Amino acid sequence: MRGMLLRDRFPSATRLIGRDFHLMLCFHVALQTILFLTFACYCPCKVNAQNVRSEEPVTASAKQTNEEGFEPLFDGRTLAGWNAVPEISASDWSVHDGAIVGIGSADRLAYLVWKDYKLTDFELRFRYRMLTKGNTGVEIRAIPDVSRRRPFEGYHADIGHVGIGPNVLGAWDFHFAKRTENQRKEHPCPLGTRLVIDENDIPQATKILNGLTDQDVHDQGWNDVRIIATGNHFEFFINGKLASEFTDNLRFGRLDQGAIGLQLHNRGMRVEFKDLRIKAR
Repeated sequence: MRGMLLRDRFPSATRLIGRDFHLMLCFHVALQTILFLTFACYCPCKVNAQNVRSEEPVTASAKQTNEEGFEPLFDGRTLAGWNAVPEISASDWSVHDGAIVGIGSADRLAYLVWKDYKLTDFELRFRYRMLTKGNTGVEIRAIPDVSRRRPFEGYHADIGHVGIGPNVLGAWDFHFAKRTENQRKEHPCPLGTRLVIDENDIPQATKILNGLTDQDVHDQGWNDVRIIATGNHFEFFINGKLASEFTDNLRFGRLDQGAIGLQLHNRGMRVEFKDLRIKAR
C-alpha cells in the first residue's frame, strides 16, 4: 500500500483536484485578458499619423487635381475669387455642402463672376443641378456691357430645368451690346444646333446627329458640363453629349477674351454648381 500512488489510493479526490485546477487556469487566463483590454482602452499612447486615414471629406479642389492641366476655380468652402454682379445680388450666392448655391431673389440677370477678365481659349468643366424651375447658365468671354442693355456682353451656355425647351436648356445665347450702327444680330442656336456665322453676319444652321436630348439630362440631379472655347469656335457638352456649338466668323463685335460668370435669372429659382475647374488650350 505504501508504494501506491495518490491517484490510485484516492481516485475521486484526484479527479476533483484536476477539475478545480483546470477551472482556475481558465479563470486566470480570462482575468489577464480583461486586464489587458482595459489597459489598452484607457492608456494614452502615441499613434503614427502616417498610418491613420483621415475621415474628412475630400475637398472639391483635391478632386480636381486628378485631372491633368486643370486648375480649380472653387475651393469647395468659400466664394474666394468670385464677385457678384450687380453687387445688390451678393446675398443670392452662398456655399453649402461643397457647392456654390444660387437662389434668385428677383427676376433679373444676376451673375457670380470669376476674377480673371482676360480668359481666352480654355476648357471649362463643372457639375450643376437644378432644384427648381428656372433659367440659368454660364457666360463666357464676358465683358461689361457699356450700353447697359445687360450687365455683360458674352457668349452664354444656357441651362434650365428639364422641360424648359430647346431654346434654353443646351442652347447658346448671344449677348451683344446695343449699338447705333453695326449692330450685331443675336442669332438663335438652340439645343441640337451647329451654327456658323459668316463674315457678313449671315447664319447657317445644321442639325447635330446623336446629340443631347432632354432624356440625357438628370432632372434635379447632378449633370456634368464641358464648355470648350477655341478661337472663334465654341462647344457645349452635357453628360458627355454635344448640346450645341457655333463658329463666329464675323470679326466686328466678336468676343475674343473675357470673364466667366454663373447666372441667375428668376426669382425663387435654385441652382447649384460644384467641381468647377479650367484648363487653358
